[in-house]
Amino acid sequence: MPLALWALAIGAFGIGTTEFVVAGVLPGVIDEFGVSVSTGGYMATGYATGVFIGAPLTTALGTRVERKHMLAALMGLFILGNITTALAPAFGVVLVGRVVASLTHGAFFGIGSVVAAELVGPKKGASAIAFMFSGLTLANVVGVPAGTLLSQHTDWRTTFGAIALLGVIGLLGVLALVPRGSRPEGARLRPEVAALRNPQVLLAMGMTVLGFGGVFVSITYVAPMLTDVAGFSESGVTWVLVLFGLGMVVGNSLGGRFADKALMPMLYVALVSLSLVLLVFTWGAHSTIVAPICVFLVGGFGFATVPPLQKRVMDKASAAPTLASAINIGFFNLGNAIGAWLGGLAIAFGFGLTSPNWVGALLPVGALGLAALSAALDRRDARRVERAATISTSRG
Repeated sequence: MPLALWALAIGAFGIGTTEFVVAGVLPGVIDEFGVSVSTGGYMATGYATGVFIGAPLTTALGTRVERKHMLAALMGLFILGNITTALAPAFGVVLVGRVVASLTHGAFFGIGSVVAAELVGPKKGASAIAFMFSGLTLANVVGVPAGTLLSQHTDWRTTFGAIALLGVIGLLGVLALVPRGSRPEGARLRPEVAALRNPQVLLAMGMTVLGFGGVFVSITYVAPMLTDVAGFSESGVTWVLVLFGLGMVVGNSLGGRFADKALMPMLYVALVSLSLVLLVFTWGAHSTIVAPICVFLVGGFGFATVPPLQKRVMDKASAAPTLASAINIGFFNLGNAIGAWLGGLAIAFGFGLTSPNWVGALLPVGALGLAALSAALDRRDARRVERAATISTSRG
């Protein structure tokens, strides 16, 4: 893999850490500013909202900017957001910093995916995307626990200061390693928007929402499942969540590798497996042995869908993939939000703490339906091309 991918992975590591570290630093923020837990939760909600809104907005504003320069500008915005959070004199300023940092997220992963694929060529595009996303998955295994420990031994401001430093390293890496000229000269926003009208692009984005949403129907409520159903202690839950992060790392790597060989079959396998594991978790949540295995596999099969889904969107957006790629990152977050909402509804309606698992199992089935429809359209288009070639040959 080219050295430039390491710069993208470092940036992804910083972005992943700042997104998920909120759970670890939240107690310190609440204590300092005297806000409620629900109010403190706006640190996560504000970030997720900023990702969904900011992905198309930031990417559209940078359509005519060379990708190397755009990635550097995004890392600068990331640094600014985290420094604002670290130095915030009031909770409202903390939220401003979180939103500023979130505006980086979708565009960085969207543009970075395009750059990563360009660096290695079409035969290794999904693997390159997976390599960049490995920074995001490792953030859950290394960055978030380290940020939480740093917050506990110093304070939460130091954690966000350290994340800003990661942004500086990512910025220097982009400036030093990402090649110039990775933006077609004279590019305009219109073809990027036109690509969004492609039914295949929309189907791929629908797969993203449903497939990845299935993960967060379950994982959002995994802590009470593990403590109240399986009988884990709070410290035990922490280690089980590390298993989830390790599953993400493994699934992301394998998803990228096999998607380069057979993208749609890889997607089918990941979605079917994710649905089955979630069904097993419905009953396995009662076992201290089965539950951790299921959590690991949910992370693995869930993130195995990320490289093929991202590559699918880019392939179907054809010559104008940047905006579609960034919007698809926002759709991953939309899937997270919808999944958490559906899981909460299942519990609120009295189906029990394990009900988010079987609810979550239904969403990948919906994604499979969209994948089957998309594959059928591929076959139809291939037949049309074949008939056109036959007619042209016969006339010649």
